[in-house]
Amino acid sequence: MFRHTDDGLQVLLGHMGGPLWAKKDAGAWTVPKGEYEPDEPPWEAARREFQEELGLAPPDGTAVPLGEVVQKSGKIVTVWAVEADPDLSAFTPGTFTLQWPPRSGREQEFPELDRVEWLGLDRARELVVAAQRAFLDRLAEHTD
Repeated sequence: MFRHTDDGLQVLLGHMGGPLWAKKDAGAWTVPKGEYEPDEPPWEAARREFQEELGLAPPDGTAVPLGEVVQKSGKIVTVWAVEADPDLSAFTPGTFTLQWPPRSGREQEFPELDRVEWLGLDRARELVVAAQRAFLDRLAEHTD
């Protein structure tokens, strides 16, 4: 999501949850995203994942296609941007289960995103996963 404010364009990013990201900031923020099955339309998957990761209804509005990037992990991420300014007080992240500490045999549940924030483009570029910076640049070109 993005919004226009008196301070300029802002994007909504989420800080990745779980113990591996808890003490990291730069490179630990992401657009809401997730995996989908080959028979699921990508736009529908994006809306489903938004709901699952944030616990918020996906915003209505015109979807701005921002294309794809390949992250360092090899994951291909396809993104659309929608202009919206929802009430984030209902943010309720989805969760995942992870064996933690490693090799302990103990399963723990962690939030997929532990917090979300509206960030200006410069700050977002500092914090977002490196490959996803391209989405910020594409959004800036679209909104100019």
